Amino acid sequence: MRTELVSEPGDRARPNEDFASVGLSASGQGGSVVLLDGVTPPADGGGCLHSVPWFTAHLGGALTELTVSLPDVPLAEALSRAVARTADTHARTCDLSHPRTPQATVALARWSPETVEYLVLCDATLLLASPGGTVSPVRDERLALLPRALLRSAATVDGTLRNKEGGFFTAAADPAVADRAVAGSVPRTEVVALAALSDGATRWTETFREGDWTSLFTLVREDGPRALVKKVRVLEDADATARAFLGTGKTHDDATAVYVDL
Repeated sequence: MRTELVSEPGDRARPNEDFASVGLSASGQGGSVVLLDGVTPPADGGGCLHSVPWFTAHLGGALTELTVSLPDVPLAEALSRAVARTADTHARTCDLSHPRTPQATVALARWSPETVEYLVLCDATLLLASPGGTVSPVRDERLALLPRALLRSAATVDGTLRNKEGGFFTAAADPAVADRAVAGSVPRTEVVALAALSDGATRWTETFREGDWTSLFTLVREDGPRALVKKVRVLEDADATARAFLGTGKTHDDATAVYVDL
């Protein structure tokens, strides 16, 4: 089995808010991938004493443990338990009801001899490759389908869209958010490799239109995740109007990519 993982901060002066792990079962017959993309907090910290990297490390660590140690627990239940466990660690010191309490987008995959399970929440991406070469993206499109004009106002996003019906959902402090995830499974025979990507890495396809999902997957499989991140950085640097083009204050975003050859 080949596994590769790269996670690079968008700004080396700031901590990387992404988290990624690959966990393998003791039997050698299965494993899991966990990828989280932390949501950058507002200037006031969102009512929490803890940083987003603290949150993603705790949530990611819990997910890595639960997805490997409890293979019969569905991924949505594992996410629910991990969110509850993480919330318990700072509920007494922090305002977890704040709309910008630490939170993250999620991509999970778990494989066994029989199945490959998947779960995606918000704008992380999973790519599943079949024996015939077809690449199937697993996506939660709710954020992407919102009018871009609505997303320009932080007050509108936090007040009416973030973790709200008709908006989009991230893993924060409410375990019930796991029920909002895009989740399912396919037979193991239908998947020979997979990739998990934060939206900083998928800019190659989603923002700069350098290729479709199959092209992106081929790049990661043949040249490795680091090659993808490097190409994204080159494109960002070359785009003189990146901030306007990307529609964000970040010319560079944290970029994480995980590849597993099953």
